[in-house]
Amino acid sequence: MRYPLVELLTGVLSLMVCLKFGWGLSYALYFLLFVAPMVAITFIDLDHQIIPDVFSLTGILSGILTVFFTMDAPGVLWWEKLLFSGKGILLGGGSLLAVSWIYEKLRKQEGIGGGDIKLAAMFGAFFGWKGVLMILFLSSFLGSVVGVFLMVVYRKGLKLVIPFGPFLATASLIYLFFGNQILQWYLNRLLLR
Repeated sequence: MRYPLVELLTGVLSLMVCLKFGWGLSYALYFLLFVAPMVAITFIDLDHQIIPDVFSLTGILSGILTVFFTMDAPGVLWWEKLLFSGKGILLGGGSLLAVSWIYEKLRKQEGIGGGDIKLAAMFGAFFGWKGVLMILFLSSFLGSVVGVFLMVVYRKGLKLVIPFGPFLATASLIYLFFGNQILQWYLNRLLLR
């Protein structure tokens, strides 16, 4: 059952990328370099609790490349595009690296794997610091809800190991397709207070 489900999911996501960007370079870059790898990363992390560097490290370079070819706002210079990705890489990878280091010092065990850290850096390369902030918030929220549910079901408490990659990947796809709408909704709610 899993193989056709993965194929169906990939096809649906391809259609969603096409509807968002139209057929063209943006579609090709976002689908081939971002969306399809997110599907692979999700299932590899679920099965083996690893995120291969071939996805995340090449994904960082892919994110920079994608920004260079798709960020075509008037007057945006090449170094501004590089700065956009660079800040995102530092915030994405750096924040999870800091959380991992603190967790390891306090609990004397690894809490966030290196693959998750590199994956967050990849998101920063694609979406900049604002995008990576939203992705980290959404993934933490999704991971907490599902994690607490699974801890109750399996009755293992904090000893239950749950891969974080699928939550990061899901949050990144939510951001890709709906990030602007979510941010606008949030800002509207904030301003109404």
